[in-house]
Amino acid sequence: MTKNKKDLIPTKTQQITKKFESYEPSKFQFRDIFRWYFSRKILPPKAGYDSFKQTWFDKIDLTLPDDRVWWIGHATTLIRLADKFILTDPVFSKRVSPTQWFGPKRRTPPALEIDQLPQIDFIVISHNHYDHLDYQSICKLVARFPQLLVVVPLGLKATLSKWGVKRVIELDWWDCTTHEGITFSAVPAKHWSKRGIFDENKSLWCGWVIQSAGNSQTTGKTIYFMGDTGYSPRLQEIGERFSIDLALIPIGAYAPRWFMHSQHIDPKQAVQLYDELHCQSAIAIHWGVFELADEPIDEPPELLNELKGERSFHLLKIGHSLAINHLQNGLK
Repeated sequence: MTKNKKDLIPTKTQQITKKFESYEPSKFQFRDIFRWYFSRKILPPKAGYDSFKQTWFDKIDLTLPDDRVWWIGHATTLIRLADKFILTDPVFSKRVSPTQWFGPKRRTPPALEIDQLPQIDFIVISHNHYDHLDYQSICKLVARFPQLLVVVPLGLKATLSKWGVKRVIELDWWDCTTHEGITFSAVPAKHWSKRGIFDENKSLWCGWVIQSAGNSQTTGKTIYFMGDTGYSPRLQEIGERFSIDLALIPIGAYAPRWFMHSQHIDPKQAVQLYDELHCQSAIAIHWGVFELADEPIDEPPELLNELKGERSFHLLKIGHSLAINHLQNGLK
């Protein structure tokens, strides 16, 4: 942990246990987890799952031009920026769980499969939860694209290297790295990490600001992939440091609020952050695929539509895309 980061202040306990704790830690007791889990009542979408899929899923078109973001599903997006392809939190498996035999299952398919992807140059990982870091997907991606570069928050390099990734860079909050004209900056998030029984908060969590440099013919562009986060006014600093052309903002997995508020924003807070970050445009992600919380999967887009007003905050179908250089009219 870097000691001069004001947002990651190491305490004596953190130095001894090698755990991370942010300025507003997401803390809850095991009894809270059991209370939530055993009181869950997951409601299906109003018109049923088949109708939901027909409404919110469409065939992907990778021939579309320009710098562009395709929504693959959940927090997985495919970004084309300065002729490079970037994946965010790639999850292509049927379940987000330690095993594919049980756990939250996919209600809508990914927009394409790994063998249909174009040449992938980079992957960014926000944190190690199973719906954002998927072992099977990473192994398949590395097998197909052995030279890709994976950029991760502190504490995850060893895991990715163990899984066979040859090129991994890990960063602390506000640190950055530049490769082939693309700059990746790790930025704060209000969240936590855990993958096994004894590894709580032993790796960091973050969002990613991804920037192209631009040249005499084109203007550089800035994309902010938020990953997972609860609301914090201190996230406004990201908007102060970067001019955000397009933000990828989560809107799902927020109910019940007494349990989820410290780790996931809801649609109202997504709109609030859109304003506070001074985003030029945004795509809603992290909804419609896995039932990770208590709201039905069709509720987040309904609420966002009610709240977003005239903002350029887009609800895409899985498989659809937005052109970054034509934000107001770049929808497929």
